[in-house]
Amino acid sequence: MAEAQAQQRGGYADDGPATAEGGVRLEVDGEIATITLARPEKRNAQTFATWSALARIGESLPEQVRVVVVKGEGPSFSAGIDLRMFTPEGVPGQGSFGSAAKSDGADFEQRIRQAQAGFLWLRRPEIVSIAAVQGHAIGAGFQLALSCDLRIVADDVSFCMKEPALGLVPDLTGTKPLVELVGLAKAIDICLTARTVHADEAMRIGLAERVVAGGDLDQAVREKVAQLLSTNRDAAVATKRLLQGAQARTLEEQSVAEGIEQAARIKALFG
Repeated sequence: MAEAQAQQRGGYADDGPATAEGGVRLEVDGEIATITLARPEKRNAQTFATWSALARIGESLPEQVRVVVVKGEGPSFSAGIDLRMFTPEGVPGQGSFGSAAKSDGADFEQRIRQAQAGFLWLRRPEIVSIAAVQGHAIGAGFQLALSCDLRIVADDVSFCMKEPALGLVPDLTGTKPLVELVGLAKAIDICLTARTVHADEAMRIGLAERVVAGGDLDQAVREKVAQLLSTNRDAAVATKRLLQGAQARTLEEQSVAEGIEQAARIKALFG
């Protein structure tokens, strides 16, 4: 009953269109929300409906949620874009890239921005997002993992930015976090060769915070969630805001921002 109520609060009942078409399931348990890509027969390949479902979750996420876990059902996190979107027929009821591209250029750019909305909200300061990644995390799947604050991965993970090999560019908000995590040269290497990054390299270059055996992935995520929930919520939100803005500020500017946030915290605690 609690799970059903949580899914309905997010707009995703088991028999609703988000699960049937987008392959996305939301469960809310108190301060924890779990988003599951639930098309294991397609290795959780993504479509326009997937991105719409993710965006709607962000719009309707209950205020009490502090941690969002994103995972894939079955052996893969997400194998990327559903290949039917590259065919003339496309995905039933959703069309294809070809049909979408025939529209006005501005309209297609707007459609891309709508898809990006399903990824951008995972970086909001009031939540911490964790990608629990196993198996394939290709293209759009890689970018979804990059949209999260933290990545805990199984030892069979395969990251790959496939878009350039398909004549495309990564456009689901993944390029900036990739550069920030691994540096420009390594990001160029990963994207322009479309090569696979396995678990050991992902850990070494900063794509993953932790690598565990596949059977231990869920437990590792639970442990990290418990650690995150052990800190003061308001302090965590303020600290994440500071960390997110740090790269764009000078040291002096960051010092001022720290003072503003700390003054607000002291006032809240003792004022």
